[in-house]
Amino acid sequence: MDSALIKAIGLKALLVGVGALLLFWTFNAIKLVISARGINPLVKKFFDQIAAGRIDGAYRLTTKAYKSHVNRQEFIKFLGSLQLNRYRNLKSGRPRIEDNQIMLTLSLKSEDKKNEMPLDFTFIKINENWQIDRIAKANT
Repeated sequence: MDSALIKAIGLKALLVGVGALLLFWTFNAIKLVISARGINPLVKKFFDQIAAGRIDGAYRLTTKAYKSHVNRQEFIKFLGSLQLNRYRNLKSGRPRIEDNQIMLTLSLKSEDKKNEMPLDFTFIKINENWQIDRIAKANT
């Protein structure tokens, strides 16, 4: 076989492979965006509730499973330990899908951007509405 023909076949195979990989990543990116629709408004509502002093409102945005592991007093204590009043900005990381859950690391940043606190959130869709299933300080 001619070496030019072998190179042409190899190049075509490489292009087909790259095209398939690109299609795979595009499909997964679109799936993630569609799946995660509604999470940003939930996050905004969660932090708005806390900022307005409506801790019970923020607590109601969590799942029954979360509430079975973290009672209201523990939730208040956890929020107090975060010292949220020190942070003014929120930066969202890249969401990850696992089964029917979406995990997302949100980084709270101080106004001067010198301090940062990452929080891991897990969201689950219940009856067409997203709810918070887990909140924890991220391991950094």
